[in-house]
Amino acid sequence: MVPLLEPVGLGQIEGDIYLDLLAHPRSTPADVAGRLELPIARVRKALQRLHIAGLTARMAGTRNHYMAAPPEIAVDALVARRQQQLEQLRADMRDLASRVKDTRPPSEPMEIIELVEGVEAVAHHLGRIQLAAAEEVLIIDSPPYLFGQPVPNDEELQALQRGVRYRCIYHAPGLEDADHLEQMLTCVAAGEQARSLPDVRMKMIIADRRIALVPLSFLGPSSIRARILVHSSPLLDALVMCFEFLWSRATPIAGGPAAPTVALGEQDRRLLSMLASGIKDRAIARALGVTERTVGRRVQELMTQLQATTRFQAGLQAARRGWL
Repeated sequence: MVPLLEPVGLGQIEGDIYLDLLAHPRSTPADVAGRLELPIARVRKALQRLHIAGLTARMAGTRNHYMAAPPEIAVDALVARRQQQLEQLRADMRDLASRVKDTRPPSEPMEIIELVEGVEAVAHHLGRIQLAAAEEVLIIDSPPYLFGQPVPNDEELQALQRGVRYRCIYHAPGLEDADHLEQMLTCVAAGEQARSLPDVRMKMIIADRRIALVPLSFLGPSSIRARILVHSSPLLDALVMCFEFLWSRATPIAGGPAAPTVALGEQDRRLLSMLASGIKDRAIARALGVTERTVGRRVQELMTQLQATTRFQAGLQAARRGWL
């Protein structure tokens, strides 16, 4: 649980002492230390920090008796002051970034590409790119994977929570791995827009259309050990165009609620979505927690309902009707 006053820069002890003073006004540092079982020296330091923040005050006519400021008054003022400090920090950082940029000699052009070597360095840049994203991240996901197998993308889940849009294209055969499929569905449930292609060997990540990370080779060990950072340039524009081209041809993988005009269960919707993405029955069965025979039987029933003679037609009809 986040300490009460952590959002305004104070720690657990300050929060505990503030709550204690609200319940026991006119307390001395010794009183507080006894109730909270804390060293009195730490209590005095914490009371000083609370006093500076405007959350406590010494009672008139005394030197050692403290009381807590009313929360609705003191905390509002403290939050407003902290917001002002953060806005000033943001302005200072923008000014600093501008000055650093201005110190570059006019004759020294910005590097369009940078070589990133080593698994740890590549992993570091993958995380940093996503943490710095403000608007949109584009990903093409295909093997060979950085760590030999797909790993949870915690940076993506954090970015989705703060409103960054993710669009990801998956190599469909890779989703036959149960763990990879489950990770993808977790991201889709968190807000990722996902599509798949039967065979896509290209891999990349592009953040805010200003920086991309691509492998030296799309096949073999070199695609794991080394990557290329691509900054804003016609080359980056071409990578974005390539992504959009593949995105327009990829099959959507549904993750949101079913279309309101169709009485389709959640499990059927997920089944159709994975079916349209080219995922095999065995992987679908694992993802849904049913038997492969159950998947086959339900697929046949849905094909009849959709008046489709092939699975491809079933996926196409489901997409056209808005079921995906």
